[in-house]
Amino acid sequence: MAEKRIYFFGGGKAEGNAKMKELLGGKGANLAEMTKIGVPVPAGFTIATKVCSEYYKNKGKWPKGLAEEIDKNIAKLEKAMDANLGDAKKPLLVSVRSGAAVSMPGMMDTVLNLGLNDEVIEGIIKKTKNPRFAYDIYRRFIDMFGDVVMGCSHEYFEDVLHKAKAKAKVQLDNELTAEQLKDVVDKYKAVYKKHVGKMFPQTGKEQLTLAINAVIKSWMIDRAIKYRKLNNITGLLGTAVNVQAMVFGNMGKDCGTGVCFTRNPSTGKKEFYGEFLMNAQGEDVVAGIRTPVELKKLAKVMPKCYKQLTTLMTKLEKHYKDMQDMEFTIQEKKLYILQTRGGKRTAAAAVKVAVDMVAEKMISQKEAVTRVTPEQLDRLLHPSFDPKAKRNVFAKGLPASPGAAVGQVVFNADKAEEWNKKGKKVILVRIETSPEDIGGMDAAVGILTARGGMTSHAAVVARGMGKCCVAGVNELHINYKTKKLTVGKLIIKEGDWLSMDGSTGEVMVGQLATVETKLSSEFGKFMTICDGIRKLGIRTNADTPEDAKRARAFGAEGIGLCRTEHMFFEGNRIWAVRQMILAADDYADMLAELAAAQSDKKSIEKKYATAKKQFEGALKKLLPYQRSDFEGIFTAMAGLPVTVRLLDPPLHEFLPQDKSNQAEMAKRLGVKPAVIKAKVEQLHEFNPMLGHRGCRLAISYPAIGRMQARAIIEAALNVKKKGKIVLPEIMIPLVGSVEELKLVKADILDEIKTVFKERKDKIKYMLGTMIEVPRAALTADEIAKEAEFFSFGTNDLTQMAMGFSRDDAGKFLGDYVDKGIYTADPFAKLDQTGVGKLVEMGTKLGRKTRKKLKVGICGEHGGEPDSIEFCHKVGMNYVSCSPFRVPIARLAAAQAAIK
Repeated sequence: MAEKRIYFFGGGKAEGNAKMKELLGGKGANLAEMTKIGVPVPAGFTIATKVCSEYYKNKGKWPKGLAEEIDKNIAKLEKAMDANLGDAKKPLLVSVRSGAAVSMPGMMDTVLNLGLNDEVIEGIIKKTKNPRFAYDIYRRFIDMFGDVVMGCSHEYFEDVLHKAKAKAKVQLDNELTAEQLKDVVDKYKAVYKKHVGKMFPQTGKEQLTLAINAVIKSWMIDRAIKYRKLNNITGLLGTAVNVQAMVFGNMGKDCGTGVCFTRNPSTGKKEFYGEFLMNAQGEDVVAGIRTPVELKKLAKVMPKCYKQLTTLMTKLEKHYKDMQDMEFTIQEKKLYILQTRGGKRTAAAAVKVAVDMVAEKMISQKEAVTRVTPEQLDRLLHPSFDPKAKRNVFAKGLPASPGAAVGQVVFNADKAEEWNKKGKKVILVRIETSPEDIGGMDAAVGILTARGGMTSHAAVVARGMGKCCVAGVNELHINYKTKKLTVGKLIIKEGDWLSMDGSTGEVMVGQLATVETKLSSEFGKFMTICDGIRKLGIRTNADTPEDAKRARAFGAEGIGLCRTEHMFFEGNRIWAVRQMILAADDYADMLAELAAAQSDKKSIEKKYATAKKQFEGALKKLLPYQRSDFEGIFTAMAGLPVTVRLLDPPLHEFLPQDKSNQAEMAKRLGVKPAVIKAKVEQLHEFNPMLGHRGCRLAISYPAIGRMQARAIIEAALNVKKKGKIVLPEIMIPLVGSVEELKLVKADILDEIKTVFKERKDKIKYMLGTMIEVPRAALTADEIAKEAEFFSFGTNDLTQMAMGFSRDDAGKFLGDYVDKGIYTADPFAKLDQTGVGKLVEMGTKLGRKTRKKLKVGICGEHGGEPDSIEFCHKVGMNYVSCSPFRVPIARLAAAQAAIK
């Protein structure tokens, strides 16, 4: 038996169902499912996604037997619709649409009205007695077929239509008469012949063959590839091809078309939402050719159809247990549903819909957690405009996608990408966006269009990306050639600054100040659901009390990384650090000579008296600064653990590298500029990330580690005295050998013992290490004898394990990802097969020695969802990330637990 490649639907029966998305694509699976549950869907068939895969493997040829299978299904469709392809008396017209397993709105190609030719048009005119309708759909078909299938640019056809409207002195397409449209059709054919080199095809079979090929080929066009890359869509066979009988919303005043959502896709509010146009085809709504009308007004225009539509909306949402995005057409007062899919929604809407559906007992808490992506949650934390800021509003459009955007104006997608790479924030301004603009839309902070509605391409894509978008600003006059937009007397040029409010639709001149987002009550409820499911603890990386407070507000359960070196740069304390560095070598020499000396140690101390005074004096200055810093952080995190990493970076990072600042340092510290220059040169390292840093500094200069240990413990005791619970964890960085850890640990324990004795008080604390040197992971069983906890510093572990410099690899890692060497930048997403093995090995070896060893991660990977899932699988106790990533980590940890 031949392998089945085509699945029919129609007449209440279907060969597919909603669970067959991998094979039929989302659109095909849903068309089959809707047919089965009694939704009025025009009949059709779906060519499976595996055909797309076979097409590319066969170098652009159909698999054997496909043509015959298509013919059989066309015959079934003709029987179901009581019409025939190419028959003037009973014409069958079809749409040919794409549909991958994962929704890619607008990224691939569609052809409508296929089956039209000169004879069929005459038959339609006789049958409908509506020549205007006939010529309207014919000119649309020639335009779309020419553009999508044959590569004859839409602009050539648009120029003809624009001239026809100008000649007729009308503004809208539907104001042209039948005779005028007939003339447009003739001119469209001439445009087609000129640019394609042959006459417009007149047989339905030839049209269908070419259209199916075009849809399959659209799987590999630039915008589709870019969309999959931006949205991390991998592992799909290709696109399905849906061939479906056409119904018409442009046959007259009792016809219409629209797009609707079962809930508001911007806010998540439970309300019927959408837009429609009377006497129009579907692309008129989504392409922004005409500005559509609010859905609820359909109740007045066609009350029966509106009631039927809202009933179907409720039915489909309950059936799929998710907010639906639907396309519908009304032909001669009869309603048809052309498509349904899970609706794209803003981050705020995603959270609200998930929480509301749990309350409505439509979905479980676990299902709710899977309905919101970490990326969506991240967008919720973006800023909005300061309400006190003065708004110089010069235009207002539709609030298509909420948020605040401030950027410089660009008028094309390529320029948006180019400026974005230079670090500029841009607002992409277009008459209307098209799928070709996807790269520029991703690069822009906001999108502004002169045409289009709330369900236009710009609106849908912007909402999916979490970008601010204002659409349908009719008063904008955009000139791409001069790179200017005008509103009345106001002229805005490329590079000028604009501010846009996607929640109100206001567009303003200049740069408005922004403020942090206020999170909704649903956000808190959603995070509570996540917390009840996840197993991983979530900590934060914070170096200041302000960061600690913010992270705690976001739900952080402690600090997994407090970097003490960041504190050294504040205020005047940098001068104490520099004083210490200047005396460090002489001080180290003194310690070495004292250790080797059998007697006469006083003369050695006298010899290095100045260095000793400078070095220890600098540490005395730093001690109260550090203690104060830690008191603030311990207070903010009272009752939660705080992991403090001892000094990690090489000393040269604290010294000025340019001549003028070196001169200033020399003057401030009372030495000659040549001394500073010599010290900078002396501390220079060819590879500082593998140089004199981390525990190596504490070995060379034990007093630094001792000072920091004292500051941590004294601060903890001070906060404890105020009645607060303090849980300090001291972390020694860059350990590669257990002997290093033993040496530094001995100094720290001795200093802590001294503090306890001086203060006549004690506090519980932990002492552990960062596992960031590959050797430490390989010898973790030995290191665990001395360390009470491990924190994997995967930034450095990735660097050392993979042999990439963090500072330089960015120049070529993009090529590695593009060429499939790595699936992602290993500094952004943990390399689980390589670096991950070291993490897993280190965890297992460590717990083999110390069963209750606490294990966490504090690199950038601690806030990356896939890496968090890996940490969950490995059995870590916690992940630690930046404050704003804490909610994302809480969600990702819950999703990992569900998986």
